This record gives sequence, C-alpha cells and structure tokens, in this order.
Amino acid sequence: MLGVPLDLGASKLGSAGGPAAIRRARLVEMLEDIGLTVNDSGDVPIPAASHSSARLKNAGAILKVCKDLEKRVHAEVGGGGSIPVVLGGDHSLAVGTVSGASKAYREQGRKMGLIWVDAHADINTPETSPSGNLHGMPVAHILGMGQREFARLGGFAPKIDPRNFCMIGVRDVDKKEAVNLRRSGIRVFSMQEIDRFGMGTVIEQAIDLASDGTAGFYLSFDIDVVDPGSAPGTGTTKRGGLTYRESHLLMEMAADSERLLGLDMVEVNPLEDVQNSTAVLAAELICSALGKSIY
Repeated sequence: MLGVPLDLGASKLGSAGGPAAIRRARLVEMLEDIGLTVNDSGDVPIPAASHSSARLKNAGAILKVCKDLEKRVHAEVGGGGSIPVVLGGDHSLAVGTVSGASKAYREQGRKMGLIWVDAHADINTPETSPSGNLHGMPVAHILGMGQREFARLGGFAPKIDPRNFCMIGVRDVDKKEAVNLRRSGIRVFSMQEIDRFGMGTVIEQAIDLASDGTAGFYLSFDIDVVDPGSAPGTGTTKRGGLTYRESHLLMEMAADSERLLGLDMVEVNPLEDVQNSTAVLAAELICSALGKSIY
C-alpha cells in the first residue's frame, strides 16, 4: 500500500488528504481481518507546486511524482507476489502506477490490461484540455498521446494495448476530448450501457476484454464514478453515477476473476466529504476488490 497525497493535477485542492482519510477508515485493519498481509509503505513525497504553462499546470512536480511511482510500482510487481494498492490523490498519478506495473509485465514478455472506472474519460491532451489540469490527461499519456515526457515514462509507449483497455461509468466528456476517445480504440462502457444491460454483464465483458491475452488487469478507480449521493467527497461530482451496490459488484467481480494485478483508488477529497463517508466507501471498495465477501 502506498499513499500519494497529490492534488496538483486538479482544479480543486483537497485530494491530497485522500490517503490519510482512507487510512482513517480502518483500511489496513479491514484487509488484515480478511487474512491479507499489508505492507503500508507510507506516502510518496510530493514536491511543491511548479511553474508551468496554462496547458500543463504543475507538470514538473507531477512528473517527478509519476517517475517515483513508476519505479516503486515496477519494483513491487517485478518482485512477485504483491498487489500494489495506491491511495490518491488526484488521477494524474495513474500515469506512474500503470507505467510501472505494465513495464514489469512487459519485461516478462506479457501484456497487462487496464480497466478505468471513472465519470470522466481523462483522455484530454494539452491541446484539447479546457483547463490544463493533468488529472484530465492520464489516459492520453497511457496511450502514448499528449506530452512526451509523460507518454514515454518508463521508456515505452503505449503502456496498454487499446484492445485490452476499457472504461466503465463514463458520463462526462469534453467536446474536443470526445474526438480523442473515438480515435483511441478503447472500449467504453458508458452509464447508458450499464443502465441498459446491467452492471454484471458490463463487468463480465470488461474483464474478458482486459484479460484477453494478458497477465491480468490493473484497475484504476476514480471515486467520482459513484453517484454523489453515495460519494460526495470528491472534487468533480456528476449526478447519475454508479450506485453503492453497483460499485461493490464491480470490485467483487474483479476479485472473483483472480486476474487483478493492482489497484488505484483516487480523487477522495475530505474537504468536500460528509463525515468521512466517501473515504469509508473507498476503503470498503478496496476490501471488496481484494476478496472480502458476504460470507
């Protein structure tokens, strides 16, 4: 387990408090209660905000964090036997976590799939982003688009074959970003498809796609995918998201697949939260993804 108290990639401050809030929700104790051995490595250091252009805000500082994460996750995954659980922090950190895990499997001659669970597509580039906030660009960088230093982190691009990359829960996409999304080749399961076909069917298809010809899949979960009625403590809420049970079902099915290789839980913002309820939900979801069951 690794905390990343980072909010430099977002427009609202506060997600830097996410790792501490999730830990306060007794995450480590709950994981140990289901028989897991937890090595909490503390938090990665976060540099001060850096001077940057309007198109790439705080790029220098965030790049340092992502380079650090890439090395740490690569070492853990490459060592075998560990599942990295990364507590965020804003979603820009995923460039580092996904790069590190993917590189470790790449060195073994295997691919890694990716399931991105988020209300937003996060596939803006500096040219299409209306804000310049890097938490809206990690998917673009993971696919080898956008700013070169992020896109080539770890020395290769793309990090994930688009055929093994899917999104779940998307419901808020910028107009120019939508062009990038259509061109990307990744599979998008929007909220409309979840409503139409049911969460169980969507998750089955997503896991099959991310697991096809791969060692398994990494799961990057942005808490804003959950409806704000259940998860108010995040910086970019959008009504019409996953229900409490749909969110747990996703995580439970990820655990049941036995293909989960790593997990991000990001964008918990205690400054926006109500009685730490969103952090508690985040901790519960992590436990479901790692094997907690009803009986």
